[in-house]
Amino acid sequence: MKIRKLAYLSIITISLSGFAQESAIYTNPSKNYLKALELYNERQYQASQRIFSEVQEKTTDIETKANCSYYIANAAIRLNQLGAERLMENFVDTYPTSTKRNSAFIDVANYYFDQGKYANALKWFDKAENQSMSYSERETFNFKKGYSLFKARKYKDAKSYLNQVITSEEYGSQAKYYIGYIAYESDNYGEADSYFSQVSGNDNLNDKLSYYQADMNFKKGDFKKAIALAQEQLPKADPKEKSELNKIIGESYFNLQQYNEAIPYLKEYKGKSGKWNNVDFYQLGYAYYKQNDFENAIGQFNKIIDGNDPVAQNAYYHLAECYIKTDKKQQALNAFKNASQMNFEAQIQKDAALNYAKLSYEIGNPYENVPQVLTNYIDNYPDSPNKQEIQELLVDSYITSKNYDAALELLEKNRNFSSKTTYQKVAFYRGLELFNDGNYQEAIDYFDKSLKEAQDQSFTARATFWNAEADYILNKYSEAVVGFKQFEQNSASTSTPEYKHLFYNLGYAYFKQKNYDQAIAYFKKYTTKEKQDLQRINDAYLRLGDSHFVTSKYWPAMEFYNQAITLNEADTDYAHFQKAISYGFVDRTSQKIDELEKFVSNYPKSTLRDDAYYELGNTYVNNNQTSKGIAAYNKLAEEYRMSSYVPKAILKEGLVYYNGGQNSDALIKFKQVVKNYPDTQEAVQAVSTAKMIYVDEGRVNEYANWVKQLDFVEISDSEIENAAYESAERKFVQGETKASIKGFEDYLKQFPNGGHALNANFYLAQSYFNTGEPEKSIPHYKNVIKDRNEFTEQALARLSQIYIDNEQKEAAIPVLKQLETQADYPQNITFAQSNLMKINYDLGNYSETLTYAKKVLSNPKIDNRIKSDAQIMIARSAIKTNNEDLAKTAYQEVQKIATGALAAEALYYDAYFKNKDGLYEASNTAVQKLAKDYAGYKEFGAKGLIIMAKNFHALDDAFQATYILENVITNFATYSEIVEEAETELQKIKTQESLRNSSVSPNDQD
Repeated sequence: MKIRKLAYLSIITISLSGFAQESAIYTNPSKNYLKALELYNERQYQASQRIFSEVQEKTTDIETKANCSYYIANAAIRLNQLGAERLMENFVDTYPTSTKRNSAFIDVANYYFDQGKYANALKWFDKAENQSMSYSERETFNFKKGYSLFKARKYKDAKSYLNQVITSEEYGSQAKYYIGYIAYESDNYGEADSYFSQVSGNDNLNDKLSYYQADMNFKKGDFKKAIALAQEQLPKADPKEKSELNKIIGESYFNLQQYNEAIPYLKEYKGKSGKWNNVDFYQLGYAYYKQNDFENAIGQFNKIIDGNDPVAQNAYYHLAECYIKTDKKQQALNAFKNASQMNFEAQIQKDAALNYAKLSYEIGNPYENVPQVLTNYIDNYPDSPNKQEIQELLVDSYITSKNYDAALELLEKNRNFSSKTTYQKVAFYRGLELFNDGNYQEAIDYFDKSLKEAQDQSFTARATFWNAEADYILNKYSEAVVGFKQFEQNSASTSTPEYKHLFYNLGYAYFKQKNYDQAIAYFKKYTTKEKQDLQRINDAYLRLGDSHFVTSKYWPAMEFYNQAITLNEADTDYAHFQKAISYGFVDRTSQKIDELEKFVSNYPKSTLRDDAYYELGNTYVNNNQTSKGIAAYNKLAEEYRMSSYVPKAILKEGLVYYNGGQNSDALIKFKQVVKNYPDTQEAVQAVSTAKMIYVDEGRVNEYANWVKQLDFVEISDSEIENAAYESAERKFVQGETKASIKGFEDYLKQFPNGGHALNANFYLAQSYFNTGEPEKSIPHYKNVIKDRNEFTEQALARLSQIYIDNEQKEAAIPVLKQLETQADYPQNITFAQSNLMKINYDLGNYSETLTYAKKVLSNPKIDNRIKSDAQIMIARSAIKTNNEDLAKTAYQEVQKIATGALAAEALYYDAYFKNKDGLYEASNTAVQKLAKDYAGYKEFGAKGLIIMAKNFHALDDAFQATYILENVITNFATYSEIVEEAETELQKIKTQESLRNSSVSPNDQD
């Protein structure tokens, strides 16, 4: 029981102790209040706030409650608690008689002020505005509220408060400093200078005073004082201020025209937010310019893009001058153009326009027609003292720009402006341009325009010559002769470059008309007079040989063939062959045989080798050396199975056997001809001769059974058939085309497999073709080419041409392939291969394109135009298959020989590959040549300009790059893909430039 009692007593004791402690709190609140106040003063706001809340809850003393409310609100503000300011407002409303009420708003304002939260501080300073304060409190209040307004950039209100403490011993200097700064910011430099001078001895305020004074004096135009003050401040300035002070010093020296002194300071300027603007680049660029440091000047001026103000106009003009000084004329052209398009400074605009016009004439203009540029200057500045000079340049520019078509259009609109001589020259050059592009009839029209003026006899002579040359190509040989004769009679002809080939051309014009005597006369004149062009001399010797040959003058013919052989140029195989044949006509059979044997041995790749074997066989047979003849025929059939001479040779071999009484052998050969070469004249003759053998041997039934199996032989009605054919053929020979067409159509309808069906089909096809109905000729040409015969080559050439003209590319391919393998004439082989090359390219068969292009180029006798076509096909196919190494090589070859559009294309790719190789300057040179020499080919010109823009961007010339792209976008709107590429490239460059130039907007392409 005692134990239990002790436990009970213990419980009571503990309870009493707790009661005593609680009673102590209520009986001694000041102790806890003081504890909370101590914590508050030690900035333990949260702990103090908790105790103040406990004391406020339990105390009955109104003043203590008010004080707790005051400190709870202050702690909340310092703890940045939600609703803290509302707590302070509640305190003021709840305890209007509290001794702390007057200091409550000031305390909060001071707290925010000390924290640098001036906007918050102003809110509470405004609340405390009308409270009673002591003089010193009001002075502090005015300064702090004035400073808070200053920091909020409310300068007018700040000045009113700061002015109230301007005489204060404590705050006066600071107030004057800030009032001075307000005047400085308001560009009121007199007032600012007055206030700053009053505090200049205050070390606490002097850190930035020199900076402001330097900037202020700079803005007032007192540059020397600005320099002195800025240099004084420079050693103690922070990095940002150093940048600005360097700018003040540099720009002050710039304004004092002390450019050498300005440069180092201008370079040290870091810009706003790390970026310069157009003015900054201009000043440093101009300083370099005045020091004749043109390369560095360019490096600054060319960063000014998107400029459209007096600074930009000045910059672009001086940039152009720097380019001229460094021999960068293409770049200067662009800069002068830009300056001439701005009207801020009239004299600069006029000078820039003049230089732009002159440079356009000198180096060409990729954006505008040069004559138009010159005309525009005359129109815009009719009273210019340079007008006469520009007019003279205009006259010459029509020719030097080579943009003849556009020049003629301008001339025809302004006939009174230019001389007739100019028009004559330009019309001639346009005609020559069209001639070189293969537009012969159009070329004649322009030559005629040139001839109508007839001011300059030299150009009259030249136009006459090329007119005749075009007539010749168009197969108007008699007109060509007249033209060449007129050229010869012109007194100025001997001084023209065309004169040296006159006799050669006249020789050919007569040769084509089969006027061999005149042909001989002029070819002889040419070989006597001209000794430089060995290819033409060689060709003239060959034609001299031919002209004598066809007129049965075989000994002279052989002399000229020997001359050609001696030169050892092209077609020596032909000369040897003709020489061998000629020996036969002068009864030198053994020499003929020797020459033919040498020929087949020495010229294994000659296209005449099958001719030689056939002729050799005939000669041996005619000379009673039949075994050798048969051997030659067999050699022909073995090596040249597709030759048109093979059926003739087999037939001849059969006739040899027949004449020698070897009927069995003869029949074998005749039947070989009939089987392998039906529908040919040789097959008809083979049947006819075989008939005689069968009749002689009494085997008529055997013959009849054999012939019935042959489609092309009619046993009966042969006389009717022959008469029908001969009638149609006679009309064809006499040139009565319509009658011959009807005759051949009737024959084929009645005798579709007749003995003359081959000839009828061929002549009918020719008739339809010659009367302008090529579609109707197609089925007849198809009948002709079924089997190898004497007309196969001509039919294949015509049929393929029809398909090509009609864009029937798939249909043309097999015909061209057949022509390639069966043609005897080299020009037909080349025709087939070159067209197969082009068609395969159009159809996307690039490997086939390359195969045929290489075949074309393997022929050493092709002219430059065909070589150029082949190389361009190789290049384009290589581009399509991403084989840029091959494309690069091919385009280099094209450049050597191409003219017109192909030359423009080759130059573009020259620029393209040089850009890819990092040869930016060389790439630009190629684009400049493209712009100057091939201005008429706009698409390649525009694409070339984009390459040039990329080059300049790589060379860190943003002005050139952006200017060029903007002009492509403006001037080449018809080429949408090119414009799109230009826009993309321009956006990329501007985005990059905006990172260093604050004047550039990456999204602005206007």
